[in-house]
Amino acid sequence: MKKPSANRKTSTPAKAKPNGLTPLLTEVRQLVHSARRNISTIVDTFQVMTNFEIGRRIVEHEQKGAKRAAYGAELLKELSTRLTEEFGKGFSKANLEYMRRFYLEWESRVLQIAQQPAGQSLELPIAQKPSGQLIPAKIRQQPVGKFAVSQISEQPIRKSPFTLSWSHYVLLLTVKDPDERSFYEIEATNSGWSVPELKRQKASCLYERLALSRDKEGIRKLAREGQVIVRPEDLLKEPLVLEFLGLDDKASYSENDLEQAIINRLEHFLLELGKGFLFEARQKRFTFDEDHYFVDLVFYNRLLRCYVIIDLKLDKLTHQDLGQMQMYVNYYDREVKLPEENPTIGLLLCKSAKKTIVELTLPQGTNIHAKEYNLYLPSKELLKQKLDEWSAAVTP
Repeated sequence: MKKPSANRKTSTPAKAKPNGLTPLLTEVRQLVHSARRNISTIVDTFQVMTNFEIGRRIVEHEQKGAKRAAYGAELLKELSTRLTEEFGKGFSKANLEYMRRFYLEWESRVLQIAQQPAGQSLELPIAQKPSGQLIPAKIRQQPVGKFAVSQISEQPIRKSPFTLSWSHYVLLLTVKDPDERSFYEIEATNSGWSVPELKRQKASCLYERLALSRDKEGIRKLAREGQVIVRPEDLLKEPLVLEFLGLDDKASYSENDLEQAIINRLEHFLLELGKGFLFEARQKRFTFDEDHYFVDLVFYNRLLRCYVIIDLKLDKLTHQDLGQMQMYVNYYDREVKLPEENPTIGLLLCKSAKKTIVELTLPQGTNIHAKEYNLYLPSKELLKQKLDEWSAAVTP
């Protein structure tokens, strides 16, 4: 018998490749990403709850000991040393002080939940998500779509009062006003703000800027419910803060420079505009009577279900600017928007908005608004002063 030549290639059967793998891969990928997000959220929740309980123990121990500030400081220092030796990072004296303050500030909410009968729902001042719930020991399998996933057991569910990470709460502890702190907690939860985003919104005085465009009941609602978008006025802030554009307030720049800077930092601009905004176009052209007109920026708000068109002005606002915006809004309402959509909102962003000109030029109840913008972070003290003056002026 002849042996096969060493140079001769022996054919091997080709491996069969499964067909239609993409849908399965997509579903599995979504499951893995979802599981990782949920695990991360659960870990964050238990870390926050653990820190709350550590704060409780510290306060209760202090109440049994000497009632002197020096005693409390020495207690935290010694506790920090021993915990760090045993568990490593995370137990500095400063962090233990945060835990102590965290317990004192959030104690009433947790106590309210603890007194609630198990299985009975409780309206919290913040929107709760399933990932923020405590998970009992037992779990059962429940089909969801095509897959069976682990769900919470038949045991009554008691919602966690905490929906953010420990880093979020440390930042919230720097807010002294309880109403303002509650507002930022609600918004960070509902909008999914990262810690840097929360820090930026706090630094830009979002709470005060929204409060300045509301009546007293509206301000109270901010603390209870956050920014709820029902009317066009609910979107408005005074002023808009565009410090992220990197433009020098004293330098010379054109409207085109401002527009281009917004496009370059569109993600930041959408965050500053607020909830529900989708970007559609820049320099949107429309033509009638053989004349061309251009709208600087066009957005759509999915919460209000309407177009929001923005014109940028560097100088003080004129009645001609308001008339032009009225024309833009009329065009969008008559030619662009669908019958089931709400009327278009026109927003003029300018360095100086004269309220008298706006009030005399536009009819009451109009959907056109003029708002000033700043290229630097506002002074919190100044905004607070303006808010106090406004509150005093409207008090009967």
